[in-house]
Amino acid sequence: MAKNIIVSNRLPVQITKLENTYVFNTTSGGLATGMDSVHQGKNSLWIGWPGIACDSIDDNSYKPLINSLKKLNYYPVSLNKKEIDDFYYGLPNKCIWPLFHYFIEFSRFDEKYWDSYVEINKKFSEIVINNTEKGDIVWIHDYQLLLCPKMIKDIRPDVTIGFFLHIPFPSFEIFRIFPWRVQLIEGILGADLIGFHTYDYQRHFLSSVKRILKYEVSFNKVSLPSREVTVNTFPMGIDYNKFHDAANDHMDQKNKERSELKKQLELHRKGDDGGKLILSIDRLDYTKGVINRIKAFDVFLTDHPEYREKVRLVMLTVPSRSDVPEYKKLKKETDEIVGRINGKHATVNWTPIWYYYRAMDFEDLIDLYMTSDIAMISPVRDGMNLVAKEFIATRVNLDGVLILSEMAGASKELFEALLVNPFDLNSMADSIYKALTMSLDEQKERNRSMQKRLRRYTVQRWANEFMRALNSVIKIDDTHTIKIDTAQKINIKKSFENSSKRLIIIDYDGTLVEFNENPELAIPDENLINLIKDLNKKTDTHVAIVSGRDKKFLNKWFGKIPITLIAEHGHYQKVNNEDWRKKLKVSNLWMEDLIPLFETFTDRTPGTFIEKKKNSLVWHYRKSDPELASDRVVEFKTVLTSLISEELQVLDLNKAIEIISVRINKGVAISELFKNNYDFIICMGDDISDEYMFNTLPEDSFSIKVGNKNTNAKYYIQNPLEVRKLLKFIID
Repeated sequence: MAKNIIVSNRLPVQITKLENTYVFNTTSGGLATGMDSVHQGKNSLWIGWPGIACDSIDDNSYKPLINSLKKLNYYPVSLNKKEIDDFYYGLPNKCIWPLFHYFIEFSRFDEKYWDSYVEINKKFSEIVINNTEKGDIVWIHDYQLLLCPKMIKDIRPDVTIGFFLHIPFPSFEIFRIFPWRVQLIEGILGADLIGFHTYDYQRHFLSSVKRILKYEVSFNKVSLPSREVTVNTFPMGIDYNKFHDAANDHMDQKNKERSELKKQLELHRKGDDGGKLILSIDRLDYTKGVINRIKAFDVFLTDHPEYREKVRLVMLTVPSRSDVPEYKKLKKETDEIVGRINGKHATVNWTPIWYYYRAMDFEDLIDLYMTSDIAMISPVRDGMNLVAKEFIATRVNLDGVLILSEMAGASKELFEALLVNPFDLNSMADSIYKALTMSLDEQKERNRSMQKRLRRYTVQRWANEFMRALNSVIKIDDTHTIKIDTAQKINIKKSFENSSKRLIIIDYDGTLVEFNENPELAIPDENLINLIKDLNKKTDTHVAIVSGRDKKFLNKWFGKIPITLIAEHGHYQKVNNEDWRKKLKVSNLWMEDLIPLFETFTDRTPGTFIEKKKNSLVWHYRKSDPELASDRVVEFKTVLTSLISEELQVLDLNKAIEIISVRINKGVAISELFKNNYDFIICMGDDISDEYMFNTLPEDSFSIKVGNKNTNAKYYIQNPLEVRKLLKFIID
């Protein structure tokens, strides 16, 4: 039976040293809660680091701990101290985290960190591969493991892979700065389903895919050479009942059951009937906007002195990465500004900011949420921010106001909150005043709507929705197209060997060689030239290269080999070493009429260029911005189809548009080859122009599309490299 494999940087259990022994502590984060429904029974495995360096424990203690975890269906990834320092505290937290949160100045592009990142991703991937069987579902999480999807897919294409990014994905202009951007995007695209918290992050990712890798994107589908990847939005929720029920329990607590924290918070209210508490709660991280929040509170107290001694900001900052220089600096800056503002506004009986620098347990956290009148959550950039959702879940009386940064992913769902720009201090100060003066009826109306949404879309539903989408991903749209695997290769080879007269028809660009942004650089290497020669040397075997390229190019590289060359989709033909001959006399006077139109669109679309052949015009847009090109292509094709006569056709090629006579196509060009009564025919091509060949072939031919795209071919193969391997396999 297929199993679910969860892969994350950390396991939901952590090995901790306690005096002279080691214990397991269960973590209670959102991911651990959400994965409960996925990680169940023997048909599930969770792979991750157990939270302790393997070389800090002697082998006699470490091995039993690992075995105990495995019995719970956890597979620990062993990392030593150096690996932890170079990996976790390297590229993920000194480069990817700040860059993806738009803090370019904090990003360190160190090749040593990158090498470590690759190695640790390999270590995770190898463990997944060794524990995976055909049909399994793998769900990989977050920015520490961006390379894993491809590493696993390359070795195990028979498993379904999902990937979810829990932090923002930046805009293309930010992401393009990353030195290893190609590898990172290719790594993520190893997944069959990619998930983000918001549509903005999804849109940014797809934009980078189009601009960096030049892949075609249609809505939320990325077309790779051999498969299709789905990209979608899955906003992560919280365990709503856990927080709401805990709040109800705290409402019923008697005075002696109340925590010291709650008693201290309630003293503030007794001092003044109008006393209000504003809650600020975050990890101490530069992405959370803590400094801006404090400054905005200062502006509020300055603008509204009547609220002095009536309002207090309760700040809980949880220590985070305290050894990292940027975080040390932030801690120092936070301490200083809290002290400065308390010194500026405090009175004998009142301190405007209560500042806690520590972690709090769940029960104290509930007390903080419940006792506060306002929650001010204003990160300058945040993937989701579950704290805002937790605060709303605890409002059992439907009172209270949430002030939320529009830069947090949660703002897309909690739009009834007071949304603020965390860089606009005056606006934030105004939102505090608005929250303090908001009527109870309005508070209830806003919170009721938000609670209804949070109650419906919980973290459990988030996980189930993602798994449902992952299960429904169709990896291969093969209603009639069969993938060339080992069995098919053997079948083709046997047919080749058992035949007496063979014909091999091959397209060039995208079939024998990969596409290149500069077509003039997509030239055959020595191995390809030798392969064509070897094919042609086989007894009773005829080779034909059928291309859209002009005769000059084909003649330069293949003209000395005694094969058939067909240029410009069939306008010209050369058999063996004979002279080129024009197959049909077709007027090309139309070209002079259309060149001005081609030039106009080229001038308006940077990166495009015109290729003028003897009998066709090609507009290449491979080098252009993909989103601009997408718009221009629609416009260009619309204009062309309204101008050209019935004697011409528009070919929608790979990153190019070609105008050519309807009387000429590759199908017509190869049809006369069949007069020689071949008993073995194989034909391979990659784009729309090659479909004419597939439709012309005799029924018993092997027609093969390069790339898993819509086609009339019987088979498909992944890429030009696999084409070469197949041809070599046939003749060896």
